[in-house]
Amino acid sequence: MRIIDRRHEQAQALFDALRKGSLDHVRGGVTRDTYGAGEAYAHALLAKYATEIGLEVKQDFMCNTYMVLPGLDRSLPAIVIGSHLDSVAGGGNFDGAAGVVSGLIAVQAIKEAGIQPPCDVVVMGVRAEESIWFQVSYIGSRGALGRLQLEALDARRIDTQRSLADHLSEAGGDPEAVKRGDAYLSTKNVRAFMEVHIEQAPSLALTGFPIAIGTGVPGNFRYPKIRIKGEYGHVGLGRRFRHDASLAGADLTLGLDAIWAEWERQGRLMACTVGEFHTNSERHGLTVVPGEFSMSLDVRAYVQPDLAELESAFLALVKEVEKKRGVTIDLGPRASAEVAQADPELTQQLRDCARALSLPHCDLPSPASHDAAAFCAAGIPFGFLFIRNPNGSHHPEEAMATEDFMLATEVLTQWLVSQCQN
Repeated sequence: MRIIDRRHEQAQALFDALRKGSLDHVRGGVTRDTYGAGEAYAHALLAKYATEIGLEVKQDFMCNTYMVLPGLDRSLPAIVIGSHLDSVAGGGNFDGAAGVVSGLIAVQAIKEAGIQPPCDVVVMGVRAEESIWFQVSYIGSRGALGRLQLEALDARRIDTQRSLADHLSEAGGDPEAVKRGDAYLSTKNVRAFMEVHIEQAPSLALTGFPIAIGTGVPGNFRYPKIRIKGEYGHVGLGRRFRHDASLAGADLTLGLDAIWAEWERQGRLMACTVGEFHTNSERHGLTVVPGEFSMSLDVRAYVQPDLAELESAFLALVKEVEKKRGVTIDLGPRASAEVAQADPELTQQLRDCARALSLPHCDLPSPASHDAAAFCAAGIPFGFLFIRNPNGSHHPEEAMATEDFMLATEVLTQWLVSQCQN
């Protein structure tokens, strides 16, 4: 049953409006800053559209937005479709937002077709998924699920240096609810979570598939504030006398890359990223041996024991570099997220819907973290759809064809229809 035709213009208009209201004229692309003006604009825009098409609109204490199509029995656990609406600074227009727009278009389609689902269908605009702003993962979704760690409220936004609690309060949220461990969402009121997202590596562009069925989200461990302490010295200092903090940082980075190369040779999936890598700008100089160095680290894998193995290897590498370079390495705070496997039954249902529509597709594990993992950790099953994106994400050149977006939305709509017929 195909009920999604002729909705390209609606989708494109929403994406155009999202871009127009969050353009970053300095960095290029868009900036929808977490608990800031850009993210707030996106939530308000889509909430307005949801109201116009007859959905109920609510917010929780994390300021997540819920756009609800009422079901026949509102006491039943709901189907939640969603993704995030924030972006990195100077990011792309579709990362996260595609999933919320897809949910709205799909729900509008079944509503206008006169189909009332057995339970509420909720399109969720999630807050604060991009961890770059507060260096904490899944703030909005973990908060809604009652699983956000209390220390996250003290995390400082990297640009304003104000706490998450301050930003949340300013946006109209309630940090006290986080402290109490309140859960707006749980297994009691959510039956399943479905997320649509652009892919964040060009896998589909290389294989030729426009869409994919997501099979899992990697877990990670993170050290966002690694500090290496050596000794400042004169540029002419002999090698044997040096305690060069920058070379220690290079040794750590190249050591991790060697581990990754070996895992790749063995066919084992992982990824590591050193996103920050710098000397102290107040003291560094052309003729100074660096005595301080700072870096960040994100390591991810698809199997929980693999993460433990990788972290053990990293910690051993730290000791090796300390000894080799005569430095001390303070790893600072640690953060982590568990591996999340997509629900097998939901995954098969999505495959069946794609086949029924004769749409070319493949299975694809996600290279990136997504809010679906937070739902999985809370015991809520999830399904995932990817949309082809040949340029990667987190930069202005991110790309997504509206035609590919509509194919994923058609699968999502077909899946909703199948749930209404069960």
